[in-house]
Amino acid sequence: MNASSAEDVPQPPKVLTTPLEIAANMRLLMESHDPLIITFHERSQRFQSYVIDVDRDTHEIALDEMIPRDGERFLANGEAFRVEGFHDGVRIAWEVKAPMTIIEDPHCYRGPLPEEVVYHQRRNAFRAALKLASLVDIEIGGDRLKSPLRGKLLDISATGCKLRFEGDVSERMQLGQVYERFIASLPFGNMTTSVELRYLHFEEKINTTFAGVRFHNISGLVQRQVERFVYQLQREARRFDKDDDF
Repeated sequence: MNASSAEDVPQPPKVLTTPLEIAANMRLLMESHDPLIITFHERSQRFQSYVIDVDRDTHEIALDEMIPRDGERFLANGEAFRVEGFHDGVRIAWEVKAPMTIIEDPHCYRGPLPEEVVYHQRRNAFRAALKLASLVDIEIGGDRLKSPLRGKLLDISATGCKLRFEGDVSERMQLGQVYERFIASLPFGNMTTSVELRYLHFEEKINTTFAGVRFHNISGLVQRQVERFVYQLQREARRFDKDDDF
């Protein structure tokens, strides 16, 4: 096995046990508005939530109100549950065995930080974040949208990207839906492909909708455009890191 193929081998899961590492990963999930999937033991229904607060002083975490809200009944009964989130292709998962307190305003669930977190690099595609000053304009459209939505590209990998829209557009889009026309104004020309909506969340406090899409039936030409742009961002990030060393 040569060095490059060795790098492509998926990494085994790591178990994080230090409070510092665990809090840092919870903050990553919170700041990126990454959705969490909650499953209760011996129940098949899945619920969605988000990390909305990480308090390193009190070693506490707060999770947003579950969607659908039925899950709150099981939490109130003290049933143990599993939480799973994905951040840039890394699976971050933990068990909640200690009871969580239901807080009314804002409606959320507060409890101790997990003692162990499974951290598993699942995807090798490098996801490059764009600097706020140079966000790329995007447009998404198709038969299922009355009119195209215009927003900004937040980050991109070989397999998909994260988007930002002003205001609440969550009612106009549907998870799992394929939109035939996704256009991103890359520095060296527009790229156009179809995308599948994998993640959608309206953040009321900042009146912004975040979306995650996966490229769908992407052509070889467009794939090369994406890879060229990701490589360009990687190079800029490395240069930026070097500048920080001085």
